[in-house]
Amino acid sequence: MRRLLAIVLLSLAGSAHADQVYQAPQDFVAEAFGGAVPEPQPLWIGGGLREQATAILGHDPGYPRMRYWRAGERTAWVLEEIGKERPITVGFVVEADRLQRVKILVYRESRGGEVRLPAFMRQFEGARLIDNAGLDREIHNISGATLSVNALRRLAAVALLFHRHATA
Repeated sequence: MRRLLAIVLLSLAGSAHADQVYQAPQDFVAEAFGGAVPEPQPLWIGGGLREQATAILGHDPGYPRMRYWRAGERTAWVLEEIGKERPITVGFVVEADRLQRVKILVYRESRGGEVRLPAFMRQFEGARLIDNAGLDREIHNISGATLSVNALRRLAAVALLFHRHATA
């Protein structure tokens, strides 16, 4: 019985997944602005913007406002979305209505971590929002990471939508 209990405990410990922090959000923001971090600003998520964000995400964003950073026409966003079971924290830099940089900051899922690789993330660079609904390009999937890829597609579109409203 003790041996069975030890096996069960070891298997549970092995299935626990620690957060993979690839970059602290504050470091991402500092990097986005060359170290000269602007004061954070709020974007109020209400009315039509909430409806548009809900349409993209497939659920209500769940927050009344979003904090972002802006210098000129460049904005930086730190957003989260559930992959399969746990939130993925992603940093976005948007300028001239195009994604300039996308980076996984914290990955909490037990599978699909390949989405953080530069070769995958480069697909987002230069992407634009079309019809306030999606990206202007196809983002190729990664086998075994479909839900994480879908979460990133949605977040990228929402970052572009938020940028559009913040800079209007």
